[in-house]
Amino acid sequence: MLQKIQFLPGFNKQVTPTGAEGQWVDGDNVRFRYNTPEKIGGWQQLGESKLTGATRKTHHIINRSGNKFSILGTNRILYAYNGGIFYDIHPIKTTNTLTNAFSTTNGDTAVTITFGSSHNISAGDIVLLDNFTTITGSDYTASDFDDKKFMVTTIVSDTEIKITMPTAETGSGATTSGGIRVRHYYPVGPAEQTPALGWGLGTWGGEVIGNASTTLVNGINDTQTTGIQLTDATQFPTSGTNFIKIGSEEISYTGITSNILNGVTRGVRNTTAAVHNAGDTVENTSDFVAWGEAASGDQVNDPGLWSIDNFGDKIIALIHNGEVFEWDSNADNAVTQRATIISGAPTASRDMLVSTPDRHLVFFGTETTIGDKTTQDEMFIRFSDQEDINNYTPTAVNTAGTQRLSDGSRIVGAVRGRDAIYVWTDTALFTQRFVGPPFTFGFAQVGTNCGLIGQNAALEVDGAAYWMSENGFFKYSGNLETMQCLVEDFVYDNLNTTATQLINVGLNNLFGEITWFYCTSTSTIVNRMVTYNYLDSTPQRPVWTTGTLARTTWVDSSVFGLPHATEYSVSTNTSFDVVGNTDGSTVYYEHEKGTDDVTSTATTAIAANIQSGDYDINSESLGGDGEVIMKIRRFVPDFISQTGNSQVTLNLRNYSNNSQASSPLGPFTISSSTSKVDTRARARAISLKIENTSTGQDWKLGTFRIDIQPDGRR
Repeated sequence: MLQKIQFLPGFNKQVTPTGAEGQWVDGDNVRFRYNTPEKIGGWQQLGESKLTGATRKTHHIINRSGNKFSILGTNRILYAYNGGIFYDIHPIKTTNTLTNAFSTTNGDTAVTITFGSSHNISAGDIVLLDNFTTITGSDYTASDFDDKKFMVTTIVSDTEIKITMPTAETGSGATTSGGIRVRHYYPVGPAEQTPALGWGLGTWGGEVIGNASTTLVNGINDTQTTGIQLTDATQFPTSGTNFIKIGSEEISYTGITSNILNGVTRGVRNTTAAVHNAGDTVENTSDFVAWGEAASGDQVNDPGLWSIDNFGDKIIALIHNGEVFEWDSNADNAVTQRATIISGAPTASRDMLVSTPDRHLVFFGTETTIGDKTTQDEMFIRFSDQEDINNYTPTAVNTAGTQRLSDGSRIVGAVRGRDAIYVWTDTALFTQRFVGPPFTFGFAQVGTNCGLIGQNAALEVDGAAYWMSENGFFKYSGNLETMQCLVEDFVYDNLNTTATQLINVGLNNLFGEITWFYCTSTSTIVNRMVTYNYLDSTPQRPVWTTGTLARTTWVDSSVFGLPHATEYSVSTNTSFDVVGNTDGSTVYYEHEKGTDDVTSTATTAIAANIQSGDYDINSESLGGDGEVIMKIRRFVPDFISQTGNSQVTLNLRNYSNNSQASSPLGPFTISSSTSKVDTRARARAISLKIENTSTGQDWKLGTFRIDIQPDGRR
C-alpha cells in the first residue's frame, strides 16, 4: 500500500538519523519555503574582473541622482561598482616624487625602487606608479609601470622596496630612470586572521609587541633550522620563545643575532614545514615576550576589515583600527575621485556607523584623544555633532559626545536597528538610543553573556536583532532570547575559533533567510554557511539548514533588486588591477538568478541535495517500532516544480549502528514525466535522498509516496 512520507522543515543534526525519523538531517544548497525543501537559486558574476584580495564589507547606495553604487572594501583596495565596472576609489596615504629610483637585474623579475627618505611601506602594501617618464638599460618601458598598481613584494630597507614584474628583465639592467610618482595606498590588513597567543591578558610579566613584517634574505628548504636570515628584525622580539609565519608555516625561535634566527624549530602549531623563497614575507606571530607570556587578547591579529555606511550621498568608510574616509557618490566624475580622510575625525576605531534619523557619525572602540592612536580605548564610543561629521568636540551648543561601556573587554561590533543602535562587546549587548540634548544618546545594557563573535556577525530585521555569539545564536526584540538551533553542535564543534572575525551574516528577505558564513576548524577562509529561516520558523520547530556556500560578504536586495555577494579564493591571484598580487582575489556575484553558477569563463552546475532521517514501520500489532522488516516495492515521486532531471536514492539500514547498505536503491533519474519507480528491497529502515548534479536543473519537493509492507522479523 502506498504511504505518504512527510518530513518536518529544516535540518536536525542534534540527534542520530534513526532518532530523526520524520525529519531531514543533512543537505547542501537547499532551502525551505512554506516548509517545503527546494534547490537554492543560482548566481552570476557581476563585471568581468576579479578584485584584489578578500572583500570584507559591501554597501549599496542609490544617490539623489538615481545612480546605484556598490562599495566593496577588500583587505587591500576600496572599490566602487557602477554600470558593470569596478572603480578604484582607495585613499592615498603618501605621495613621493622620485628621480633615478629604479634598478633591475638581467634575468630577475624584481624591480627595486629607492626613496630619498624612509618610505613607511610594508610588504603586501599597494603602490600606484604614475607620471613615469623613461628608463634606460632595461627592456621594460614606461608603459610597463605608468598608471599601474603593484603589490610590494619585499622591504629591502627603510628606503628601498621591491615590486615583482610578470616577466624577467631581458636587458642589461636599468641604470637610470626618469621621474616617477609613487602613491602609497592606506594599508588595510591581511586577508586572513591569525590567532592570538599566550595565556592571560594585559602586560603582566611581559611586554606586548606590535605586529611586524619583513622578508627572507635567502631561500630555505623544509628542514633548515640554521642560517634563516631576515631582512630587518629590529621589530621582532628577541627573548623567550617567539614565533614567525612564512606562508602557512609557523616557525619558533629563541633569539636573533645579526638578523639571523637562533634556536629554530620548524612546522610548529600544527603547521607543516615547507620550502620558502628569498623575498617571501615573514610575519611576527608572537605578540608577547618575556616571562609570563602576556598576550594582547584574541583580536590582536585581526584581518583587514572595513566599516562602510553612507551619510546622505557621501560614503563613509573606516579601516578597522584605522582612519575614516569620505567619498561623494554624487560629485561630478565621482568614479574618478578618491576617498579622502575626514578632517577632525578619530584616527583609530574598531567600528563605525551613521545613526538615523538623527544623523550622527558614531565610532566604537575609538580614541579618547582624537588624533592620538595610542589613546584608543576598545570600550570607548565617540559621536559627532548632529549633521557635522567633522566636529567631535562636545560643547553646550552641540550634540557631540562620548560614552564608555562597562561590561566586556572590547566593543566587537554595532548594528543600526529600527529604533536603536545595538552595540555588542565580547560579553554583553547594549542599546544606544537618541534622546536629544543634553545627553544626545541614552545607553542601556540589555543582555549579558551574549557577546558578539565577530564584527560582522549580527544584523537587524523587522525590529529584531539576530547574532552569533561564542556560545550560541541569540535574538533580541525587547527581550533577550537564546535561539533554539537544531544544527548548533554541527556548527560549533567544527568552528575555527581563531578566525571568528571572518564570520559574516547576510539577509535574504526574498526568502526570509538569515545566513552566517564561517570557517571550519581546518580552514582559514570562509567555507561553510548556516541559515535560519525566520519566516517559516515556529517556537516548536525552528528551521535551520547548513551548506557549503562560501561568501565573504552578502548584501540584501533592497537597492539592486537581487542579493549581491562576494567569494574569495586564496590561491587565485589574478586580479584585474594589481601587478604581482599574492593575496588572492574576489569574484562579485548576483544571487537568486537562474539555476547555475555562472562566471565570466564557465557555467557550472550547483549540486544540491537533501537527506532524510530513517523511516520505519511503526505498528504495535506487528511487534513494535522498527522491529519488522519492510518490503519496498515502488515509490511515486512528487515535485511541485521541476526543471531537468533529479536523482532519488533510497538508502537502506537494518540497525541504527549499521552503515547504510553499500547497494542502495538508486540513484533513480526522475524527470517531470516519471510516474513511478519499481523497486525490490528489504530493510528495517529507509531514508530518502533527493539531489541534482547537472546544469539547468531545479526542483521543489512535494509529497513522496512509497509502497511498503511488512515482511517479517528476519
